[in-house]
Amino acid sequence: MKLILLGPPGAGKGTQAERLVKKHGIVQLSTGDMLRAAVKAATPVGLKAKEVMDRGELVSDDIMVGIIEDRTGEADCVNGYILDGFPRTIAQAEALEELMARHGTALDAVIELRVDDEILAERIETRARETGGARADDNIETLRKRLEVYHAQTAPLVSFYSERGMLKSVDGMQSIDKVAAEIDALLHESATA
Repeated sequence: MKLILLGPPGAGKGTQAERLVKKHGIVQLSTGDMLRAAVKAATPVGLKAKEVMDRGELVSDDIMVGIIEDRTGEADCVNGYILDGFPRTIAQAEALEELMARHGTALDAVIELRVDDEILAERIETRARETGGARADDNIETLRKRLEVYHAQTAPLVSFYSERGMLKSVDGMQSIDKVAAEIDALLHESATA
């Protein structure tokens, strides 16, 4: 099972991905986690990524596509994976299609978590309080920049995948359990279609 979770920062993609990993025995590939790991390790790409992320911007497509291709080729991805935070642009989505075609694979579903921007701001403020601001991106100014970028660059993916008949939308404003139940129902529906 190969899935994409779409939604703005703070929408709950990571939370839902964790549940899907446990339920289906697949791997979560969070570009945020991969980038943070590279930043922490102070790799050359990590240092470049840190500079870009600190400005609330997105890293370049070539860096992300390379990270994804390398990672999806690893043994733990053989049963499937969830892409969390990728693709973020139409160009990345097209590059992903090309990458998957080269490897003879395809996506099984694209799940969009729809949420309200103001509720997201409240979620980020709560997460920052609960974690003591452990994540550098847990502040309102950075969130607002990331939301602007999301709406300009990533939101068009909803139409991109809808036109391909792959998009499944879930109301991300519901409880975590209700969102998870809706995702499970959509995946079951896709698997039996």
